Amino acid sequence: MSDPNRRRFLSLAGLAPIAAAGLAAPRAAQAAGDRLTLTPQVTQGPYWFDPHLFRADITEGKTGVPARVALTVLGQDGAPLKGARVDIWHCDASGVYSGYEGQGDDHQTATKGQTWLRGAQLTDAAGVAAFQTIWPGWYEGRTPHIHIKVFLDARTALTCQLFAPDALSEYLFENVPAYKRGRRRDTLNSNDGIARQGGQAMVASIKETPTGYDVALTVAVDPAADWKDQGFGPGGPGGPPPENMRGPPPGGFPGGPPPGGLGGPRREALTGEARLKAMVPGL
Repeated sequence: MSDPNRRRFLSLAGLAPIAAAGLAAPRAAQAAGDRLTLTPQVTQGPYWFDPHLFRADITEGKTGVPARVALTVLGQDGAPLKGARVDIWHCDASGVYSGYEGQGDDHQTATKGQTWLRGAQLTDAAGVAAFQTIWPGWYEGRTPHIHIKVFLDARTALTCQLFAPDALSEYLFENVPAYKRGRRRDTLNSNDGIARQGGQAMVASIKETPTGYDVALTVAVDPAADWKDQGFGPGGPGGPPPENMRGPPPGGFPGGPPPGGLGGPRREALTGEARLKAMVPGL
């Protein structure tokens, strides 16, 4: 995956490696005077549950392009928040989440009882929680993304999603066997409603390394926030974790397809010049 055509493609997409000590330079929350603008809250979606797994490596043998995800959590004053619990979860290379039924292009894939590509870490003194995973795939109606939740004292201080530049995802999906599908993805960052809601604050910085990609995002949270997802609140898939954060989820792992199905409605995939312009800034 180091051929000259690929490197020209990444250069066109503005993805030249960023000089940093082992990490992509975090995309920082924007400052407003002497305070940071809070990272926008967005829906957590239907695939949240707490597997109670504190671990840095969440792959569980899943095949895909290696990715190290580093999340820096700051308070609105810009100070790092040590000891915050950060959860991430995302779909595999074929667009399927662990723990649910009725998935996949044919809506027949079941993964109930499985926990891959999910995990939690506590932030260190610099406010950083890092995970080893794979590049997320895609599913109908959504652009590729990684879900993030930040807990402070068992309260949900932030629920957001992480997005990557479309041009890199496109190259990986069309060239890496694990991601190849019978059709092209129908949704890009530019026409994904949640990605547009999050804006640049949720677009990660990417660094190419000899072993994969470093993915970095900085988020600013309100330490007093107590977020609730109206669609998936307490008692359902979106409820907060219990205070002791241990044991199996109440009632076991979720089963059955979530309300409303997997992603948004199917749309026609852009092609040709229109697709290129939608993915590559400045064209």
